[in-house]
Amino acid sequence: MGAEKKWLFTLFSVVFLSVFLLLLYSISAFTSKPFPSAIRHGAHYPPAFAYYITGGRGDSDRIFRLLLAVYHPRNRYLLHLGADATDAERLALLSDLKSVPVVNAFGNVDVLGKVDRLSENGASKIAATLHAVSILLKLDRTWNWFIELSALDYPLITQDDLSHVFASVNRSVNFIDHTSDLAWKDTLLSKKNTALHCYRETTNTRCFQSSPWSVLSRSFLEYCIFGWDNLPRILLMYFNNVILSEECYFHTVICNAPEFSNTTVNGDLRYMIWDSPPKMEPHFLGVSDFDQMAQSGAAFARQFKKDDPVLDVVDREILKRGRYRVTPGAWCLSHSSWWTDPCSEWDDVNVVKAGPQAKKLDETITNFLDDLNSQTNQCK
Repeated sequence: MGAEKKWLFTLFSVVFLSVFLLLLYSISAFTSKPFPSAIRHGAHYPPAFAYYITGGRGDSDRIFRLLLAVYHPRNRYLLHLGADATDAERLALLSDLKSVPVVNAFGNVDVLGKVDRLSENGASKIAATLHAVSILLKLDRTWNWFIELSALDYPLITQDDLSHVFASVNRSVNFIDHTSDLAWKDTLLSKKNTALHCYRETTNTRCFQSSPWSVLSRSFLEYCIFGWDNLPRILLMYFNNVILSEECYFHTVICNAPEFSNTTVNGDLRYMIWDSPPKMEPHFLGVSDFDQMAQSGAAFARQFKKDDPVLDVVDREILKRGRYRVTPGAWCLSHSSWWTDPCSEWDDVNVVKAGPQAKKLDETITNFLDDLNSQTNQCK
């Protein structure tokens, strides 16, 4: 009899727990917002960003994590898994995206289908970036700045912080590190028996190069795509014969286009640690670099090893992001807990709220804009 009572107690406990969980699910489904709030654009609303996130074989999980870290309903995202990635990885990425309610609701994330192989030689990477820009322009022309990230990158600020700081920036400004001093790059590339020579013969063009990472305005990229003069196309043909052309193309176009050369800010808003003189890639960052990263005033950092513990520190200390969840912002309506995603419900997505990191980024941007206004560090 005792065993029978114990069995009945266990049965009733399981039934009660099942009913309770079903009730919680029903309440959540009833109260959550199945439809997105209206997204508004214009001078009186926060700026929007178009992200192009790239990776290769084995990077599906990293791309998904990076997307969650930089996600905001107002932005537009295009994901690129390289030609070396497997079909299983592509399907896994699509499956991951479908598991995020807010991504499904706003429909602002797209994945490139068949892609071509990219090479360090020639302009294939530039062509891929321009192709991505053209797709993003076709999908939505309300974004203000274009940001390309790789699976090795990670943000150091929330999207609310980024939008808050950029709200005071003229939307024609381009953040692109550049220099016309090509001596160190010639020396570096000579190890590969490749020299970097500039196209000067018929166009009086002056070459510029530096970091391939930038934050470019939509107006400048429209010029690169639609090219109301021939400069972007001529330089694209020229850089097809140059190694690492992604470190030269946009820099050279913008500094030789009169209507855009005065819109350049000489900085890429990235935190990286380089050797001196620099090698081909910056150091991998770790937990010991976190404090310096957090205080740097940069918007993004690179490069990181897959699932490095420092990424968890950034999630916890800066982004306030739970595992497999998007970075919360003012648009998120729920309270965060171990069982509730704060962004499973949402309010007005046109409202942003700055956090502690915004002040550091704002100081960085202010210093850059002072240089822009004085024209002391532009296209030289």
